[in-house]
Amino acid sequence: MKRILALLGVAVLIAGCGGGAGGSGNRLSIATGGTTGVYYVYGGGLARQLSANIANTQATASVTSASIENIKLLATGKADIGFSQSDTAADAVNGTGSFTEKQPVKALARIYDNYAHVVVAPGIAAEKVADLKGRTVSLGPPNSGTQVVARRMLEAAGLNPDSDISKQQLSINESVQAVKDGTIDAFFWVGGLPTAGVVDLATTRSDMKMLDTADVLAKMQAEHGEQYVGLDIDMSVYKLDGTIKTVGIANVLLVPDKMNEQLAFDITRTLFEKKAELVAVHPEANKLDPALAQQVQPVALHPGAARYFKEKG
Repeated sequence: MKRILALLGVAVLIAGCGGGAGGSGNRLSIATGGTTGVYYVYGGGLARQLSANIANTQATASVTSASIENIKLLATGKADIGFSQSDTAADAVNGTGSFTEKQPVKALARIYDNYAHVVVAPGIAAEKVADLKGRTVSLGPPNSGTQVVARRMLEAAGLNPDSDISKQQLSINESVQAVKDGTIDAFFWVGGLPTAGVVDLATTRSDMKMLDTADVLAKMQAEHGEQYVGLDIDMSVYKLDGTIKTVGIANVLLVPDKMNEQLAFDITRTLFEKKAELVAVHPEANKLDPALAQQVQPVALHPGAARYFKEKG
């Protein structure tokens, strides 16, 4: 029921926004993710800055299942800006993976990196991804980038995601609650640092742990490309001890390829000119850098974004 209500809420927000790139005013819908993930927090901050700094513009952040759903909303004109992991975005423009045809999207910027979290409930004996065999595990919600990465990580560890675990498909909010309730043994989450839902879990269940996933990286790179990189998580962001190695994936901000060039320019300009205000909303905005932002391959930069970076030199 919660999921249905959430989807209805998104539908209302999107209907109110009307996909409006380009009339006398812009009502922009920003497709984000779950409410305790970084996409939603970041997207809410971006919506406020776009509304305040682009004339005749009202932007709203919408709750979604994240990357795959966001791209589908962009492609069908039901959203105007969307957060996505770069691996899912690559599948979208190539018409592979979760997409049966090439999706009409372009990028405004690479914004920050996501970290794969494999969170294990207290008392569960697991030290690596392969140890999840036979366990009840959430792979993330349907149509999410988390689920794409979770399945690839399990496969790289030699497990079949559909038969070697008892598979659940829960949002980050639902996954955290399920660990608290003792109904799942582990969950995958792919997001920035810190993720509010994981902070909440670590605060209330300090004996939870996160797996080091460095052992699956090489296989993932061999199978799916160099979009996957090795990153370290300093567990102090979750008020836990130590450092773990995990799989990282870049995030990109996407728009429909037919978006008005001036609007795309103005959105990109606002993103970078209001960096300090976005950092106040979430520290991952510290990663905004014009040089890094242009590294969005194989997605093409939108001409409006490309013009902004050219003018910035």
